Amino acid sequence: MDSIKISLGGYQPPASVHNRAAKILGRELQGRLKGAVSFSMDGNMVMTQGIKAIDLLDLVESGDLTLCYFASSYLADRIPEIGIFDLPFVIESRETAYAALDGALGNLLKKRILEETGFRILAFWDNGFRHFSNGVRPIRRPADCAGLKIRSMNSDLHQAFFRCLGFDPEFVDVRDLAAAVENHTIDAQENPLTNTYNFGTHKHHRYITLTGHFFGMVLLLTQNDTFTGWSEYTRSAVIESVDVATQFQRSFAAAEDAEIMTALTALDNEIVHLTERERMAFREAVAPLLAAQRGALGEALFDLVG
Repeated sequence: MDSIKISLGGYQPPASVHNRAAKILGRELQGRLKGAVSFSMDGNMVMTQGIKAIDLLDLVESGDLTLCYFASSYLADRIPEIGIFDLPFVIESRETAYAALDGALGNLLKKRILEETGFRILAFWDNGFRHFSNGVRPIRRPADCAGLKIRSMNSDLHQAFFRCLGFDPEFVDVRDLAAAVENHTIDAQENPLTNTYNFGTHKHHRYITLTGHFFGMVLLLTQNDTFTGWSEYTRSAVIESVDVATQFQRSFAAAEDAEIMTALTALDNEIVHLTERERMAFREAVAPLLAAQRGALGEALFDLVG
């Protein structure tokens, strides 16, 4: 049996659903491989080491990390197909997303990412439905977004979406997000409820609008050369451990939404629930963007979503 070291890096607070799942992954690995594996994790390297989230990919590529979890949006420029998760209102439910990712769509994305980057995707983790928050006014219609500077990932598709609504997008790494919210460098941001709460954004952004515009997807990845260099026994143990951790991660993510809503309701935040008419106004505002992406990516890819 191999004697191996497995290190995992992340960029979220300890209580995040990703880091809780990563700890389960470590437990499962040690249970299967016993003393043959040394597992370590630093789930918040942006704080402990001052790196940017995007640096995690380089650390895995260089071998300084074995594994990391990473928002898929950062790879959309390199793998166009993954951009389907950066298009608004395409994913309507977790069940739809899981069925697609555990089936043909997931297989396609794994193949394309391996071809283009050399990374092996071990799992697709749930990064939650994303919602707007801001400290200026309630957002109920696209016109309410006009003139607000919104934090964006380094994603052309995200930024195009924000501009369709009237926002002024600005890239801010997750490392700098809390400070940008607190010092009003940005007026608005969008994140799953768990991030909005755990990063402390809700303390400065009173208004939270439940748009659910994106379903966030996080990749658990390693170098393919690393994976294929392990023995068959080790690879099987890793796959089994990842499968267990993934089931826990997804259950954590679904439960967390309800828990965070309960916590926010007890605070001074104003939660905006859109009516169907209001939601339709957002859909209509981004229809040209969706039409262009359907033409670029092809209807066959959209069919894989279900």
